[in-house]
Amino acid sequence: MIVVRRPRDEEELAALVREAGGQGAPLTIEGGGTRKGLGRPVNAGIAVSTGAMSGITLYEPAEMVIGARAGTPLAVIEAALAEKGQMLGFEPPDFRRLYGTDGTPTIGTVAAGNLSGSRRLWGGACRDSLIGVRFVNGTGEIVKSGGRVMKNVTGLDLVKLQSGAWGTLGVLTEVIFKVVPRPEMTETLVIEGLSEARAIEAMSAAVGSPFEITGAAHLPGLDGTPPRTMLRIEGFAFSVNYRTGALAGLLRPFGALGRLDAPEAEALWHDVSDGALLAEPRDRAIWRLSVKPGEAAAAVAAIRATRQATAFYDWAGGLVWLATPETGDAGAAVIRQAARQASGYATLLRASDGLRAEVPVFEPEAAPIAALNRRIKASFDPEGLLNPGKMHAGL
Repeated sequence: MIVVRRPRDEEELAALVREAGGQGAPLTIEGGGTRKGLGRPVNAGIAVSTGAMSGITLYEPAEMVIGARAGTPLAVIEAALAEKGQMLGFEPPDFRRLYGTDGTPTIGTVAAGNLSGSRRLWGGACRDSLIGVRFVNGTGEIVKSGGRVMKNVTGLDLVKLQSGAWGTLGVLTEVIFKVVPRPEMTETLVIEGLSEARAIEAMSAAVGSPFEITGAAHLPGLDGTPPRTMLRIEGFAFSVNYRTGALAGLLRPFGALGRLDAPEAEALWHDVSDGALLAEPRDRAIWRLSVKPGEAAAAVAAIRATRQATAFYDWAGGLVWLATPETGDAGAAVIRQAARQASGYATLLRASDGLRAEVPVFEPEAAPIAALNRRIKASFDPEGLLNPGKMHAGL
């Protein structure tokens, strides 16, 4: 049975890690418990939750910077920013529907996983907005890196290193993000009936235009609806009105552009960022492929030549969400080969515990990269206490 420990501050957390080190007891790290199915299963008897370490520690709207303890609910951050007309530029996703979990998404987990939604196309990844962190390493030391402004990030950039490490190099206790203004107006244009390859051509044309697209996704036909290609434009009202008209002219060869009502568009963009379109049925494995957009449709076609697969596209085709039956290796060999041929890689985002223990969840590493990562892991967590094996077996 797993014992859950909830330290109230980073000093208590550091003491807990030192205690675990003395006992040789590995720890599994979690925030609000909403993404328990992500990564390889961790064999640990103690779960450390950062949920009790909560609260905004600094917010300077004029400087466009916000900081918070790792267990702070994401909703609290977003509400505070909304009051000042600001937001996180990378549109953090909420995977509760995908995993069928309860709990509360926390800002620390967003940072630890480098989780980015549809607006990544415009605002960059989570790690691009992360400018400061505090964390406890595997020896129980409290470490600070970065600051309140980008110019304070000097020396070894531990901020970017921690973002995407999934708690294997340290337990985040505080994070600081730069933020962006909330747009005055948002419009979502839609073209219906395009094939996947043709939709990517349309999205590429839109993204390559001067009209500043902040979202570009292609959804399959579901429940009798035709496939839809969505393009989002945001900003000041006069600018949005001009750009939507100009974009309609540019994309005329692809078909007529309609406009989605704001509530429907907002719900759909959440569905896209959160992967919710593929949440059911729950017995299917979910993959995310990061590929060259122009080769995405061919990669999916190659996968479908060998197994059943449902897919939709985000980031103008650069991100492919794919659901396939969890039979054999859930298509790992075929899917990873297709992703490599499309100049990318694949991540197994959802599958049973047994499959995630057997099939690499993250892209297998070349020997030199694996050796480097082992040295990095050893420098931060020499006893291998923190989320051992979550990303790669033996690491």
